[in-house]
Parts: sequence; structure tokens; C-alpha cells
Amino acid sequence: MLLSTPGFAVSSAQQWMVFHCRSHWTEAEANTNGGIKGRIGFPLNLGSSRNIKFISRSVSEEGKTSIGFDTPFPDDYDDLLRQAKRATESALKDGKQLMEIEFPTAGLGSVPGDGEGGNEMTESMQLIREFCDILVTPEKATRTRIFFPEANEVKFARQVFEGAYFKLDYLTKPSFFEDFGFGEKVKMADRVKPDDELFLVGYPYFNVNEMIVVEELYKEAVMNTNRKLIIFNGELDRIRSGYYPSFFYPKLAALTKSLLPMMETVYYIHNFKGRNGGTLFRCYPGPWRVLKRVGNESFCVHQQETMPSLKEVALDILPSA
Repeated sequence: MLLSTPGFAVSSAQQWMVFHCRSHWTEAEANTNGGIKGRIGFPLNLGSSRNIKFISRSVSEEGKTSIGFDTPFPDDYDDLLRQAKRATESALKDGKQLMEIEFPTAGLGSVPGDGEGGNEMTESMQLIREFCDILVTPEKATRTRIFFPEANEVKFARQVFEGAYFKLDYLTKPSFFEDFGFGEKVKMADRVKPDDELFLVGYPYFNVNEMIVVEELYKEAVMNTNRKLIIFNGELDRIRSGYYPSFFYPKLAALTKSLLPMMETVYYIHNFKGRNGGTLFRCYPGPWRVLKRVGNESFCVHQQETMPSLKEVALDILPSA
């Protein structure tokens, strides 16, 4: 039975700390047990990971602080998954068809690069299992298809999803030129079955072709149907920010005008470190909020209905807070 999100109550003397416990395998053990070098890291039990909670406050127009009435920053990953579940359910009720969930996996206060790439993918895989377990009812499990970036990863995923009835699938298939970043073309219409209702795509960012295939999946199997598609930790900020030059990656850059405008970001956490550290946080249907960390507390210093750019948050909102 799911419990409601607990309230936040900590003393000002407490320090905000991050505990990120892992149960590691060696690389040899990971490969022996179906892991994939470069893509799959070390299996772990995220149930043991925990972040000490901190208070989230909002600043009123008079300059006074008050406990925010919006969804508080999650206490730990269990709390995060419950929040993401409620956000997704709200979006589904509102008729959203294309959704994004994005948050760090190396710790709730981490930033991209804090964790090794393969480990982050493994963590995302396990979090996908936990998320689907609480979101999808048992009778709909067989109508839920979970896509992983490569065919080889499905072999490893079958261990993580052991005992579940979700359908596991892949976006790309390795080819002879795998070491150069190429994979065999997979026609998404051939991967989808008539009784599929929900698609969830896990971390499609390692190879630039993966998000292009996701767009194909949306156009061929979701658009103009009653199906839903969720992208889980796809690092879409890379595309939004122009990380991939349009001259070299025209198809990927085109997603900013085709696929991304149709997407609803239902749950999102992006941290900023340094002198002007903080967090961009959103839990649908709430607003986008910028949280500023001061000691053991987090103050909401800005909020708006649309997503601000990461550059705007880092160079304008947080420094002026």
C-alpha cells in the first residue's frame, strides 16, 4: 500500500547530507551476469539510498518566508517515485500523451557527471522497475512496453524485471560498427503490438540515434491513438540547449521544433552547484520552481508556469536571488 508523502520537519541545526549506498559488482561480474560494458554499470539496491530531508520554503511578496504549499523537494528516492507517480497520473487524467521524467540518479543533490555513465544507466533501469511497479496496475502490466536503448540491454533488464509482466523491448540493435556508435535500423512499427497501451523509454541519450528512434516510435505508434509515451531520464536538456550542433546533427536538432514542443515534463530535478547553487524543480501540475539552498533549508526564490532555460537559471535567477 502506498503511503502519502510525509511532511518535512527538521531542526535548523541539522545539516543536509546525501547518503548514496551501492552494492557493487566488479566489471567482470557485471559482464558475466549480463551487464554491458560502457552501458550497464553496477546493480544496486536503491531502497538503501536516502537523502536527509530539508525544508522547502517560498518567499512571499513582502519578503517573508513560509512553508511552500507546492510539492516539497523529495525526501529520498522512494519519496521521489511517489511524487513522480502522482504527477504522471495527473498528466494522464489531463490527457497528456507524451511525457518526460528527469532527475539525477547519483544522489538527489548530484549533477550530471557526478556518477559514472554506466552506473547511472543501471540505476535508471532499477528506478524504472520501481516506478512501473507503483504506476501500472497488475492487469495492465502486459500492455506496458518498456524500451531500452539497445537489444543487449534487454538481456540484463530481464534480471532487474524478474517476476514482472511488463514487455521489455529495444530501440536499436548493435551492428558490426557498434564501436563507432552505429546500430542496425529497427522499424518501430514492427516492435509494437496491437494491445500495447503505454510505452516507457529508458535513458535514450548514449547514442544520438536513440532519440530519433523515439520520435519514430511516437509518430508511428502513439500519435493519433490512445497510447501514451513516457521518456525516463532521457537527458533532453542536451537537445534543448543546443549541445548537438544542428550542422552535424540536423535530425536531432530538429526535435526542438517537432517532438519536444509536444512534450509535457511531468517531473523534473536539475541541480546547480557552486557559489550560486540551487535546483530547478517541477512536479506536474505545479509550476516550475527555482530552489536556493541556504544551510539546511531550501527557499523557493522564483517560479513560473513555463520551463526556464538552464542558462537563465544559472546566470540570472540564482545569482540574483
